[in-house]
Amino acid sequence: MIAMVNTVPIKLLHGWPSAQRSPLVKICGITEPRLAEGTVAAGAQMVGVVHFPPSPRHLEAEAAREVAAAARGAIVVALTVDASDDVLDRLMETVRPGGLQLHGKETPARVAELAERYGVPVAKAFGVASAEDLHAMAHYCALPVLDAKPPKNADRPGGHGGAFDWSLLDGLSETRPFMLSGGLGPDNVAEAVRRVRPYAVDVSSKVETGGIKDLPKIEAFVSATRRAGGAAGPSD
Repeated sequence: MIAMVNTVPIKLLHGWPSAQRSPLVKICGITEPRLAEGTVAAGAQMVGVVHFPPSPRHLEAEAAREVAAAARGAIVVALTVDASDDVLDRLMETVRPGGLQLHGKETPARVAELAERYGVPVAKAFGVASAEDLHAMAHYCALPVLDAKPPKNADRPGGHGGAFDWSLLDGLSETRPFMLSGGLGPDNVAEAVRRVRPYAVDVSSKVETGGIKDLPKIEAFVSATRRAGGAAGPSD
């Protein structure tokens, strides 16, 4: 059981939709409009676009706008890494996403600044390898995205397909909602949902074939999440 003291007001779900019985599903790294359409049709509530050049799923703002336009009915979440104001201004103006997901070394003050500047809900990623890695999120007014720590010398902070020890999260859902990421796929998301009861689940590489999103895998992931969520009960 995790015992944590929050040092900031918990406004973690301000602007994010409420999860009912099943966790929300975010499919990250969508690169084509047709894949956005298929992802929404499969039942995912969030579609992620990556704006970070080292990522193989990186999209320029104009391409991300096309994906966002095809994701009608879902929340488009723009993922960035330590982006400058100029980069973010252009991205937000061009794509007009419904949320931001920050995967860099953004400070609590920077996260709060961006939430106020753009008026959208913000999620902040934290790499997890030990219980100590969970302490930092207590200082942030954002939805935590709990991901596996990247391999040493990695050129990007996420999207590697690795998982971490979920037992580190035992009891966490009783104190704050979070998005679970890292190593999830159609074959293990049900176990993860039943064990840690996340507010949302986030997947990228495990629903790909040859580096491209695979719609049957996305459908299987959403279906497995829904079935497990019904068995686990409310996540918030």
